[in-house]
Amino acid sequence: MFLRESRAVLIHQLSKKVTQKLPFKLHGLAVRSTFHPSHSIFFVCTKKSVRVYDLLKTKLIKKLDTGLREASSIAIHPGGDNVIVGSKEGKMCWFDMDLSSKPYKILKCHPKDINNVVFHRSYPLFASCSDDGTAYIFHGMVYSDLNQNPLIVPLEILRGHTSSNGRGILDCKFHPRQPWLFTAGADKLIKLYCH
Repeated sequence: MFLRESRAVLIHQLSKKVTQKLPFKLHGLAVRSTFHPSHSIFFVCTKKSVRVYDLLKTKLIKKLDTGLREASSIAIHPGGDNVIVGSKEGKMCWFDMDLSSKPYKILKCHPKDINNVVFHRSYPLFASCSDDGTAYIFHGMVYSDLNQNPLIVPLEILRGHTSSNGRGILDCKFHPRQPWLFTAGADKLIKLYCH
């Protein structure tokens, strides 16, 4: 959760019914945040970078430099070592955190703002959705061999939403078990794409 006036990030611990402010100095305005899928690591995406914090040790462990004009979304691969960041300029950055703090690959796929990026939990898929009214599906294979780079292959461009006041697809989410993508558009429709 973000407090716009104070630029703070709050973490809610539901089991203890406690809310606390992130114990780190935030550099820049937070755009999105997410947790690591299996460790006590927290990712805060600002307009220019992604800061990775260890919550148990309460320290910054990595800063990922996007090189983007303005980041808009973030997703963490289920394995936890790869990150994608979407931007307001229609670009996506793929980071291999074991490799570098700079993007492994930058993909220019949308002519308008990317509103969300998402990984599938069990299939080697990731997607982006944009104000251009499209969602892009990619094959994103991450190998257990650290000497082998991730394989990124564009698969399909999904169309079907109409633009409303300059906005297209606002959000996208994968089904938890099937290779299906749900999209929510500014045209007030939720669509399911399955192949």
